[in-house]
Amino acid sequence: MPLTADETKLKKLLKAAVVEVLEERRDLVRDALVDAVEDIGLVSAIEAGSRSKTISRAEVFKTLRKNR
Repeated sequence: MPLTADETKLKKLLKAAVVEVLEERRDLVRDALVDAVEDIGLVSAIEAGSRSKTISRAEVFKTLRKNR
């Protein structure tokens, strides 16, 4: 479906605004990417944990004491 003149103008303005943010506020983009990567890692860890064997609290602390 072809865009109307107003939609085309809006699209150009939106693109310009996004480019401006990317250029002037790189810190915001970096922070958003860092958050996204951390979230992906957390999801991966949760999924791996849900597939692993359950162990007791005592076993966890025993392993932690060994690794000191």
